[in-house]
Amino acid sequence: MASAKVRAAGDIIGDRVTNIAGEDLGWIDDVVVDIEHGRLAYAVLAFNTQLLGREGKRFAVPWSLLRLSDDGGTFLLDVERDVLERAPGFDEGELPDYADRAWGQAIHGHYGEPTYW
Repeated sequence: MASAKVRAAGDIIGDRVTNIAGEDLGWIDDVVVDIEHGRLAYAVLAFNTQLLGREGKRFAVPWSLLRLSDDGGTFLLDVERDVLERAPGFDEGELPDYADRAWGQAIHGHYGEPTYW
């Protein structure tokens, strides 16, 4: 059996995301690959709209903020709820320019995460 820590990107889509307190935040809607640097850059999350009150929005979160749960079935996002509530989002049909480094710096800055480039 393959390790749960090595999976095809398509198999990650739809995986649940919780915070450390165990609250259901939503699911991974997409992953963004940085081809130039050969790494996953962002998880695009569809947050639980009942929890955050931002229906129909998607949010890019630096991949470095996610970790796989011990059972391998859920991703854990160690971010305070108020940070998520204020996160810059976008509509499903209006994707940001993921390659724009200024946008990337703003996203990383929002989460207090250093950029990797």
